[in-house]
Amino acid sequence: MRKIQLKKPSFAYFFIAPWIIGFLAFTALPLVYSLYLSFHQVSLTTEGIRTSFVSWDNFRYAFTVDGVFVGYLTVFFRELLISVPIIIVFSLLIALLLNQNIRFRGLFRTIFFLPVIIASGPVLKELQDMGVTTIPSIEEVFIYSMASNNADSFIPGILLYVLDNIIMILWYSGVQILIFLAALQKIDRQIYEAAMIDGASAWEIFWKVTLPSIFPMIVVNTIYTIVAYSIFSLNPIIEHIKAQMFELETGFGYASALSWVYFIVIGLILVLVFVMMNSQSKKRYA
Repeated sequence: MRKIQLKKPSFAYFFIAPWIIGFLAFTALPLVYSLYLSFHQVSLTTEGIRTSFVSWDNFRYAFTVDGVFVGYLTVFFRELLISVPIIIVFSLLIALLLNQNIRFRGLFRTIFFLPVIIASGPVLKELQDMGVTTIPSIEEVFIYSMASNNADSFIPGILLYVLDNIIMILWYSGVQILIFLAALQKIDRQIYEAAMIDGASAWEIFWKVTLPSIFPMIVVNTIYTIVAYSIFSLNPIIEHIKAQMFELETGFGYASALSWVYFIVIGLILVLVFVMMNSQSKKRYA
């Protein structure tokens, strides 16, 4: 048989060229330059930027002298470990509810997605200062007072963190809800009908049909949530890095080193989460 040779999509390169040029000029080049600065002591003078090679001193300073940065990293890991599962579970529950045939379903989708549109740093900062992001009179609840009295313990400490930040945690769930909802609507209804004919309960259908079908989206939402939580503008680590840029003792070189340390840490977390969830899915749903 005669093989049909398709022409190369030369026009495709023409359309993606603006993005490639923009990425190289505004992302790749500054990224490489920040790596260069991380190994230097940077001074801002009237004659321009002066750099002095200091090897790994900036990175050593981050872990041996700058206790604030290490403390922020520790708090970040704890908050990430608590917040991400809560966001994923809450998003899945809301998506399951919105996937039902209920009235005003479109309105509820808009309401849950609305915080994503206005979730900029300055807006959330103002809401935090006004006390809108906390539950009114939460301190008067018995569970809250009990957790406050045992805040040094592991479980009460987690409960106290969740109660203090419950609205902020739920604020991150808009995109995840839409992703889960799209995945749920792609599941063939005949699979559910066959399961019900075989006598499966609603709980069994969820664990044996729904969850395996949307598990790839659980992985996507988990990675997205980690990234979104990490780059949030009110993140104390990011604020600490910004503050170090204009300190006389540290400067741009040290701030660049902190940025790369933070970037590598987030990258390792993402790789670890992806590998763990991928291996778990193969064992459970193979």
